[in-house]
Amino acid sequence: MAATIELNAVGKFFESGKERIEVIRNITLSVDEGRFVCIVGPSGCGKTTLLRLMCGLLQPSSGKVLVNGNPPDPKKNRFGVIFQEDSLLPWKTVLDNVKFGLEVTRKKGNIESTAREFIAMVGLKGFESYYPHQISGGMKKRVAIARAMAVDPEIILMDEPFADLDAQTRQILQKELLSVWSKLNKTVIFITHNVDEAVFLGQDIVVLTKRPASVKALVNVGLEYPRARLSTPFISYREKILKYLQEEITEL
Repeated sequence: MAATIELNAVGKFFESGKERIEVIRNITLSVDEGRFVCIVGPSGCGKTTLLRLMCGLLQPSSGKVLVNGNPPDPKKNRFGVIFQEDSLLPWKTVLDNVKFGLEVTRKKGNIESTAREFIAMVGLKGFESYYPHQISGGMKKRVAIARAMAVDPEIILMDEPFADLDAQTRQILQKELLSVWSKLNKTVIFITHNVDEAVFLGQDIVVLTKRPASVKALVNVGLEYPRARLSTPFISYREKILKYLQEEITEL
């Protein structure tokens, strides 16, 4: 299987006056096409910076980032990006928000039909004419997922998209995200602080060190979907990841 994303000895620092802040140090990572990869690490370690490097919104200070063998270019590569913050346009309906993504990427064909298809896929059929202020936080996330998926992206990048939701809604959306992913077979990079979420979703889990972030461990989760959170193997994976993170926190 071909590597969709490759990071070779990637480093990133920022200049602040005379101060140089190193955020990422010597990360080498390969993500195969169609994989669901979760990234966890201590708070503030550089997870979002890593995501921005992957989609070309930031350039590495050292090393190389490659997407399908070339440096990432938001104008050429098809990325679907979902952030924690609500990014829906409040003056547009659910349908128009999903159509907007298709219009921006100049998708051909029946845009409205495509938008309605993905709205139905995330369980929002019947809510097409609602505005963001009329729907719940969980429903807004579903709209964001539909908008990102509808443009037929090569890669889905998700930066803690469910962090501000209650536990029950979060678990429902985790299951629905896996359902959509299994149908579309997209490459997904999913950042989370929640270890339980990472083990429930990810085929591979990348554990980062404290800043400057490097790869502390790469854990392949050998559990079939759907995963039982209270099963012994699930708990074992969760404890392993928590141990890695605890080692980083105690060293701060």
